[in-house]
Amino acid sequence: MLTDTHQNDRRSAIARILRAGLVRKQEDLVRLLKKEGHEVTQSSVSRDLRDMGVLKASGRYVLPPDDVSRANGDFGSLAQFVRGLKRAGPSLTVLRTTVGAAQSVAVAIDKADWPEVAGTISGDDTIFIATANSRAQDELLGRLHSIFRLT
Repeated sequence: MLTDTHQNDRRSAIARILRAGLVRKQEDLVRLLKKEGHEVTQSSVSRDLRDMGVLKASGRYVLPPDDVSRANGDFGSLAQFVRGLKRAGPSLTVLRTTVGAAQSVAVAIDKADWPEVAGTISGDDTIFIATANSRAQDELLGRLHSIFRLT
């Protein structure tokens, strides 16, 4: 069983590799990691990419903004994936994304720890965002419109 240190080292290597070039397939990433001496499988890389919030956009893997940037409202690299926003009741908001981006956007929203958000549930291209009441939802809608420049 791998230790947390091995997992952290592997994830650091993944981030470095993704920043350095165009990785289009998981098997390419597996090959590059093995070349560096990491013991990986396709499933461990897939899990790492999911846990790291990595997106696939324009045929390549893209790292999400870091946690500090996200908490401070820097969602710039994720904004390109957001397509729409609407109310679905007094405390449920639906955010639409491009296919495959919902989980990464939802993770970013969760990690931002906004007081108006009770939680998120994401699918492939849809995120349900729960708020405690309609007032919190109004705050959330204002924030999301501002961040993602939605009309």
